[in-house]
Amino acid sequence: MSESDLLCQMFEAWRDDINSVPFPQFTTLVIPPQPSRAHVDACRSRDARKENVMNPTHWNRGHL
Repeated sequence: MSESDLLCQMFEAWRDDINSVPFPQFTTLVIPPQPSRAHVDACRSRDARKENVMNPTHWNRGHL
């Protein structure tokens, strides 16, 4: 048996092994919908306005 025959047999065995594993079937989307960039920016600016009103000295962020 030549080396190339052995490599071909090993490759076929590897491919059969990979193909024997069932691919998962997802009935529902597992990843929740992601917010849009505009929504994230709006929330951040709203939170920043709240922070400036609630904490005008910004003492917890290290500024004065």
